Amino acid sequence: MDRKTVAEVEISGHTILVRVDFNVPLKDGQITDDTRIVAALDTINYLRERGGKVILCSHLGRPKGKPDPQQSLAPCAAALSARLGAPVRFVPDCLGEDVSSAVAEMLPGDVILLENTRFYPGEESKEETEMLAFAKQLAAPADMFVNDAFGSSHRKHASVYGVTRFLSPCVGGFLIEKEVTALTRLLQAPEQGFVAVIGGAKVQDKIGTIKSLLTKVEKLLIGGAMAWAFFKAQGKEIGGSLCDDKSLAAARDIMDTMGEYLPKLSLPQDVHMQKIDEPSETAQVGAEEIRPEWSALDIGPQTGEAYAAAVLAAENVFWNGPMGKFEEQPFDQGTLTVAKAVAECPGFTVVGGGDSVAAITQMGVADQVDHVSTGGGASLEFIEFGSLPGVDVLDKK
Repeated sequence: MDRKTVAEVEISGHTILVRVDFNVPLKDGQITDDTRIVAALDTINYLRERGGKVILCSHLGRPKGKPDPQQSLAPCAAALSARLGAPVRFVPDCLGEDVSSAVAEMLPGDVILLENTRFYPGEESKEETEMLAFAKQLAAPADMFVNDAFGSSHRKHASVYGVTRFLSPCVGGFLIEKEVTALTRLLQAPEQGFVAVIGGAKVQDKIGTIKSLLTKVEKLLIGGAMAWAFFKAQGKEIGGSLCDDKSLAAARDIMDTMGEYLPKLSLPQDVHMQKIDEPSETAQVGAEEIRPEWSALDIGPQTGEAYAAAVLAAENVFWNGPMGKFEEQPFDQGTLTVAKAVAECPGFTVVGGGDSVAAITQMGVADQVDHVSTGGGASLEFIEFGSLPGVDVLDKK
């Protein structure tokens, strides 16, 4: 990574604003998966052990610029405290007197967690003046900034991007360094032996990444509902399969503009479909055999085998997005087949995206993948552009 990290600056004596990604899943006020909290521990412990006063900030959910008790970060303070084995003070605001008072009472090695930054409209504001005004207030108690929120670094938000105008030094944490190093390795990989698997629902969300990857990989394997958009663009019957107008337009754009690279693009040979008015009735048919009264919900077994074989033979693999309606059996089989292949692949493997990560976690093979990205959208954007706004604004080495 060409940006400085916490390992390259003095920590002792500094009050450090650390942007973490604690956008964790909550149910009835309880955290159901603390993976993102665990991912931040290395950086937090490093700063604590070297005498830094650590002020953590993050967003959670989409409260749309106003307080929402259901999206408070308070549960994260308790979870982090348990993981650290040390007290973490929660501040019920991210600006103002509550924060100033809490910081004034901090000793070296102390950790506080501020309330959800998205409770203020300035955090996500597209008006630079409003965004920077919020960023200035957020940065005020600190004299140094660490970004360790890879999953938020594709956004020019105040707590990721704007605060760098008001603090110095501005460096990356160990999670940022790990993410950038792994994804850069993929981008620098030779075309031969590089296989990407892209799934999910909407082509328009990943059109830039697909175009970029087609110029870099040997094979690009398409699954999930985005495959139905490509089918429809080819004039195939897709019945009631999920396909919105924007995804159809994006699929047509790729087919119209990426002509010389289209031989690298693989679409499902067969599908697993469900009868619309009789959900208990399912069938596995060829890609040309989807019927009007049916919906395709997963890649078929032949496609799963073909995709798995391509992955197992690869030297470098990037996987983002499920192969079907992963959350509903039996339409999880395509995703699980790919997950197993990625885990068993002897090459360098990177998985990014919620459902892809959920699949390898469900199968208990996450530790067999070389890098599991904490940011689905951020990893896609890095693959597309080779950089992210929240990383680019950090101090250069």
